[in-house]
Amino acid sequence: PSTLGGQHRQIMRSGVQDQPGQYVQVRASFVYIFIHLFLVLENLGQTIIPDLGSLESQHDFRTPEFEEFNGKSDSLFFNDGQRRIDFVLVYEDESRKETSKKGTNEKQRRKRQAYESNLICHGLQLEATRSVLDDKLVFVKVHAPWEVLCTYAEIMHIKLPLKPNDLKNRSSAFGTLNWFTKVLSVDESIIKPEQEFFTAPFEKNRMNDFYIVDRDAFFNPATRSRIVYFILSRVKYQLINNVSKFGINRLVNSGIYKAAFPLHDCKFRRQSEDPSCPNERYLLYREWAHPRSIYKKQPLDLIRKYYGEKIGIYFAWLGYYTQMLLLAAIVGVACFLYGYLNQDNCTWSKEVCHPDIGGKIIMCPQCDRLCPFWKLNITCESSKKLCIFDSFGTLVFAVFMGVWVTLFLEFWKRRQAELEYEWDTVELQQEEQARPEYEARCTHVVINEITQEEERIPFTAWGKCIRITLCASAVFFWILLIIASVIGIIVYRLSVFIVFSAKLPKNVNGTDPIQKYLTPQTATSITASIISFIIIMILNTIYEKVAIMITNFELPRTQTDYENSLTMKMFLFQFVNYYSSCFYIAFFKGKFVGYPGDPVYWLGKYRNEECDPGGCLLELTTQLTIIMGGKAIWNNIQEVLLPWIMNLIGRFHRVSGSEKITPRWEQDYHLQPMGKLGLFYEYLEMIIQFGFVTLFVASFPLAPLLALVNNILEIRVDAWKLTTQFRRLVPEKAQDIGAWQPIMQGIAILAVVTNAMIIAFTSDMIPRLVYYWSFSVPPYGDHTSYTMEGYINNTLSIFKVADFKNKSKGNPYSELGNHTTCRYRDFRYPPGHPQEYKHNIYYWHVIAAKLAFIIVMEHIIYSVKFFISYAIPDVSKRTKSKIQREKYLTQKLLHENHLKDMTKNMGVIAERMIEAVDNNLRPKLE
Repeated sequence: PSTLGGQHRQIMRSGVQDQPGQYVQVRASFVYIFIHLFLVLENLGQTIIPDLGSLESQHDFRTPEFEEFNGKSDSLFFNDGQRRIDFVLVYEDESRKETSKKGTNEKQRRKRQAYESNLICHGLQLEATRSVLDDKLVFVKVHAPWEVLCTYAEIMHIKLPLKPNDLKNRSSAFGTLNWFTKVLSVDESIIKPEQEFFTAPFEKNRMNDFYIVDRDAFFNPATRSRIVYFILSRVKYQLINNVSKFGINRLVNSGIYKAAFPLHDCKFRRQSEDPSCPNERYLLYREWAHPRSIYKKQPLDLIRKYYGEKIGIYFAWLGYYTQMLLLAAIVGVACFLYGYLNQDNCTWSKEVCHPDIGGKIIMCPQCDRLCPFWKLNITCESSKKLCIFDSFGTLVFAVFMGVWVTLFLEFWKRRQAELEYEWDTVELQQEEQARPEYEARCTHVVINEITQEEERIPFTAWGKCIRITLCASAVFFWILLIIASVIGIIVYRLSVFIVFSAKLPKNVNGTDPIQKYLTPQTATSITASIISFIIIMILNTIYEKVAIMITNFELPRTQTDYENSLTMKMFLFQFVNYYSSCFYIAFFKGKFVGYPGDPVYWLGKYRNEECDPGGCLLELTTQLTIIMGGKAIWNNIQEVLLPWIMNLIGRFHRVSGSEKITPRWEQDYHLQPMGKLGLFYEYLEMIIQFGFVTLFVASFPLAPLLALVNNILEIRVDAWKLTTQFRRLVPEKAQDIGAWQPIMQGIAILAVVTNAMIIAFTSDMIPRLVYYWSFSVPPYGDHTSYTMEGYINNTLSIFKVADFKNKSKGNPYSELGNHTTCRYRDFRYPPGHPQEYKHNIYYWHVIAAKLAFIIVMEHIIYSVKFFISYAIPDVSKRTKSKIQREKYLTQKLLHENHLKDMTKNMGVIAERMIEAVDNNLRPKLE
C-alpha cells in the first residue's frame, strides 16, 4: 500500500504539472492503480497468515493433543484416520530425564512449548504420542490443513498442475546414445508413468484455474513435507533483547528436539496394509535399490516424486555420466589391449631386458653415499609394463577423451533442460526463498536500486568485503597446508629411496620373482602413494568442518548460494589435496635433477629424485590406481558399513521390546539421519573421480573402466542406503547440479593441457619418435633405415666416475666391479667433449618436438570442442516447444480468464471512478 500511495501522489503531481495532451495517460494510470489495489486487497482478504503467537516469555501456551498409539503400525495419519502426518518432531520428556539439571530442563521445556504453540498459531495441527519402546520419548506429529497448504504454496511460488499436457509423449533426444533396451527398463505395470501437466505458480484467488480433482491428492506428500518444513524453519520460540531465535534446525542442534523428519510411506521389504498407501518406498527398493535391479534403468520420476528434485537430479546426472562412461571404457580397454598385445614388439624394452645390452649398462647412483651402481636390466619388468601404457594407443585415447568430455557435458545440458521442464524447475531461481539464517541477520536497512524501496541486508558493503577477505584467507591457508604436506611426501620419497637403495638386492635373481618387481623406485613409489592417501583422508576430515564454518560465516542468501559457495571451497581444497601428488609425479619429478656430477638438492640437503630410465609414467599410473582404488574402498566403507552397523547396534539395544508393534514414525526415528550435506559428499566423490578419469587418463586408459564399474555399484549402493538405512530426506527443489557444472567444464578444459603435457613430458613417446625419424638414420644415426634399435644406448648419457663430487665419490658399494664410467638418463655430451655435460643436439630436437606437439594437440582438440559446443544447442527444439506451450497456456488460463472475470465484476465501479477523475482534473487542466 505504501508503494501504491507513492505512485498515486506522483501521478497527481503529473496531472497538474504536465501538458493537457497527457491527460489520457493520467486516466489510464488511475485505472491501473485501482485495479491493482483491488487485487491486493482481495489477496489480503483471502491470504491470512497467522500472527507469531506467544513466545517463550509468555504463559498461555497452546499444546498439542496427546493420544495413545492405536496399534496400526503402517498408519500415516493421526488417530482419527483423516489427517495425514506431514512431519514428525521427536523430543525427550524433561520430566522423565534422569539428570540433576532441572533448571536447564525447564528452560528447554518452555522453549519447546513456545515453539509448538506458535506452530499451532501458524495453522498447523499437532498430535503427540509417547514411544512404545521408550516412554521418555514423545513423537509430535504435524499436519498441515488445506488452507495452510494453499497459503504457503502461494508464498513459496510452488508450481502446481493447470491441465494435462496435450503434447505427444516425450521421446528422448538421446536415443542414439541409449544403450539400454526396453527389456532393461522398469516395468510400467509396476511403476506407472507419471501423468504430465502444464503447471503455474499457485495462487489462491485463482484456485478454480488449477487442476484440482481431489484435494487430498493435489499436494503430494513430498510437497506437503516441503511446505511444513518451510514453516518449521521460520517459526520463533524465543525473543532476547529484540533478537529472535527460531527454526527447527536450531532446536535440534541444541538438543531440545532429538530429531525432525518426514515419514517413509511403508516398510521397504513389504507393502503397507493400509490400502490408501502408495507403497513408493517398497517400489523404489524393489525396482531401484535391490541388487537384482542393477541392470535396469532408474525410475527417475518416482525418485523425484518421493525424494524431491534435488535427489532426482543427482541420480539423473550420475546415471547419465555412467552411460557415457561406457563408451569411454570401451575405447580405453581397446587402447590397453593394443598396448598389451604389442608389448612384445617394444624394441626399447627388449634392449633393457637383453643381457648383452641392459645387463651390461651400468647406471650411476641415484643418491649420495649409500646408493650403489646398478644394472639397467633390473628395471626389465617395469619396462615391459610401461610398454602397455606408453604406446600409440595412449595418444589416440587422450585425443578421444578430450572430445568425449565435451560430448558428455553438452548432451548433459540438453538432458538437464528436459528435466528442468518436466520437473517444473525452469524458473526456480526466481522463486527460491532466503535462508532463515540469512533472514535472522538482516539488520541493516538499504535502498534497493531497482525498486527504490527499503530492504534489510545482514551486513554493509564494507562488512561483506571483510568477510570475503577472511574467508579467502582461510581457504588459502588450508591450501598452503596441503602443499606443505606434499613437500613432506617428497622429502619422504628422497629419504626412503636412499634406504631402499641400500637394503634391496642389487642383482636380479631369476629364481626370485619378488626381486624382479621390487626395485627401489617401485618400493618408494608404492609406500609414498599409500602415505599420501592416508594424509589426504585425514586432511579431508578436518577441512570439511572448516569449510562449513567458513561458509556459515560468509552467510549466503539462499540455499543454492550456500551450496555453491561451499562447493567451490571444498572442491578447490580437494583438487589440491587429491591431485597435487599426481601433478608432482607427472610434471616435476625427474625434471630438475641436474646430472651426477652436479645434482640438484632440495632444501640444500636432499638430492632430487629421478625417474626410471623409461620415465615416470608407470609411477603416475601406480599413484592413480592406489588413490582411485583406495578412495572407492574407503567411501564404500563409510557409505555402506557405517550406517548398517549403527542401525544394527540400535536394533540390538531395542531387542527387548521387539515383540511390540511399533508405529511408522518410531521405526523411522531409529534409522540414521542423512545430514544436510549428505548429497554434497556424493557429488564431490563423483567429481573427484571425474577429474581422475579426464585429467590423467593418458597415463591410465583403464581409468574409465574402473569408474564405470564403481558407478554402477555406486548408484545401487546410494539407492539402497537412501531407501533402507536413512530417514526420509526433506524434499528440496533443484534446477540443476549447481556449481558442479562449471567445475566439470573447468576440468574438461584443463584435461586437454594435462594430457598433452603427460604425453610430451612424462612419457617417452616424443623422444622415441624423434629418435625413429631423425636420429636412427644419417646424419645423426648409423642405421640405413628407420628403426628403434639402439634407442636405449642413444638416450642414456655417459658420466665419468672420476668427476663425482666428494659426496658420492667414496661409494662403499663395489659389488659390480670397478668402472670408470656410468650412464644416466639425459641428453648431454660425454666427458672429453668440448661441451662436456652440456645438453646435446638431441635434447633441443626433443624439446622443440614436445612444444610443437602440445601446441598442435591443444589447438586441434580445443577447435573440436568449441565446434561441438556451438553445434549442439543446450535446449532441444522439443523442450523449447513445451516451454512455449506452457507459457501460452499460463497466460491464457490465468491472465486472460482472470481479466475477463475482473472486468465483468468491476466494470461499473471502474466507470464511476473514471468519471470522478474526469470531474476533478478537467477544470484544473483547462
